[in-house]
Amino acid sequence: MNGQRLINLIAAIAAVTVFGFTLGLMFPLLSLIMESRGISPDVIGYNAAMQPLGITLSLFFIPGAVRLFGTKRTVIGAAAMTAVVICLYPFTPIFWAWFGLRILHGFFVSTLFAISEAWIVRFAEGPWRARILALYTSVMALSFGGGPSLISITGIEGALPFIIGAIVLASASIPILFVKDEAVDEEDERALSVIGFVRKAPILILSVAAFAIIDAAFLSFLPVFGVKKGLSQETAALALTFFILGNTVLQFPIGWLADHVNKRVVMAACSAVTALCTGLLPVAFGTPLFWLLLLVGGAASAGMYTVALGELGDRFSGHELTTGTACFSTTWGVGALLGALGTGVTFNHFGPDGMPYGLSVVLAAFFGLMLLNLQGSPRRA
Repeated sequence: MNGQRLINLIAAIAAVTVFGFTLGLMFPLLSLIMESRGISPDVIGYNAAMQPLGITLSLFFIPGAVRLFGTKRTVIGAAAMTAVVICLYPFTPIFWAWFGLRILHGFFVSTLFAISEAWIVRFAEGPWRARILALYTSVMALSFGGGPSLISITGIEGALPFIIGAIVLASASIPILFVKDEAVDEEDERALSVIGFVRKAPILILSVAAFAIIDAAFLSFLPVFGVKKGLSQETAALALTFFILGNTVLQFPIGWLADHVNKRVVMAACSAVTALCTGLLPVAFGTPLFWLLLLVGGAASAGMYTVALGELGDRFSGHELTTGTACFSTTWGVGALLGALGTGVTFNHFGPDGMPYGLSVVLAAFFGLMLLNLQGSPRRA
């Protein structure tokens, strides 16, 4: 890997890391504020679903924005606009205004994420690809964990956590200035064909969707789950930090395994471990095992995404690779939309324990699908 390619990779990872911190802050912060104001879990779920909706809508605008402004200016502009949206939250009514703000939030932050992640997969070449992507996932997970940790320091009242989040997010434009590759703009200018990519890689899409469902559910509802089960707001926010921090200590071993073993086998194992850990959370609540399950389950769930990224880089290049990362972003948006809505409804009808049990069923279903795929032609779907 030459020097400039390494600089490009580090810069793109740094930009997405900043995105991760802000997203890890905003999901639980907004949910905890609404819960403290007496808003029902299903309405919290509807509101949380607006952000993935914005992520999904962004796919149709990214190509045009890149053609007009170029990739660097598009990413920098998206970071700035997301910072503005974050600053508006504490000064607008919680109910209807937040629905619109979260759509805009998802729209702008997805633009930053989709383009930056395309760069990362592009520059993480060679036999170490899955391990490089695992380190990227670990770094991003660490930044996700920093968001909920900030809540334990600032609390949820007032504008301070929002202002800190906006300042951190605005700094995402700094590493982007160091990306230098003339081919990037040329590739990203082309139209994105979502349906065409889904037909080529349905299992990868489903893996990202499964990860997105549990990711959005935990980001939005794990703190609420903890509060409803008797934890303080600060401890509930730290529970989410444990779930996210699992990624930082176990992603590299998962990446190493994916570089040496059939990636579909690793993907299936990650889904099975996630289903088991999630399903055991209600039983283990109040014991040290609860925190261990959060760590291991968080690592395994993110492992599905890490391995999917690795296979994406192995199978696709050029325009198809850019299309793939954009499809991953859109799939995450759709999956997170379903995860937030479904978890809100489940939470409201079956109580807090309905969340982990329901998610465990979803992951178990994906594991069953992976077993069927492994018996067929895993490299072609």
